[in-house]
Amino acid sequence: MFNGFHNPQPPSDAELATQTLNEESSYRFRSFTANDAVTLGLSIRKRFRASTRHGKGKGLVIAIQSIAGHPLFSCTVGDLGGISGIGDVSLDSWSCLEGMLTVVKRTGHSSYYVEKGMAAMGKTPSQMGIQGDYKICGGAFPIWLENAPCCPIAVVGCYSGSSVDDHHLAVTTVKDYLKKMQRDSEPQHSEPAPTIPSMSPPRQRETMVGNSHL
Repeated sequence: MFNGFHNPQPPSDAELATQTLNEESSYRFRSFTANDAVTLGLSIRKRFRASTRHGKGKGLVIAIQSIAGHPLFSCTVGDLGGISGIGDVSLDSWSCLEGMLTVVKRTGHSSYYVEKGMAAMGKTPSQMGIQGDYKICGGAFPIWLENAPCCPIAVVGCYSGSSVDDHHLAVTTVKDYLKKMQRDSEPQHSEPAPTIPSMSPPRQRETMVGNSHL
């Protein structure tokens, strides 16, 4: 007997890993400059500040680096602590974020893909040879160029302590920024100006009398 609605099963770790891999293949840049890094970083900051998580006092740290590790953008959303000593972000937040960026530089994949891929295989970081200053947590995403399939050119990451939320924040902002770049690159077609017919005076009729004109 039907006694209620059937709740769909949440996606498995393998399905989430496949979805993340598709995101990496789909969201690629034609070009990526230092100005793009600043704009992208500020877009993440703006989106997070408008979220309910930030409204509840949650903080975020953001960083964008070249694949060689050169800093292109970094920002803290929130404070380290007030009089009570409790802050929106902790001193450990930046080291966690740096560890996530290192995962992308080491593997070429987003930290969320690595996390879900290992979970799907039932492997630990040490079993996969990932040891040291690595943080297997969602939130760091590779910046790929369309015509450079050898390796990412940069990596964007954000950390608030939630693997799912941080990954979604980074990927959604990258996707929206790519859409904006595509719109800005499209040629603007303007309507041609309407032509106004010239008002030339009517030609006077010529009357011929003999060989002369009147």
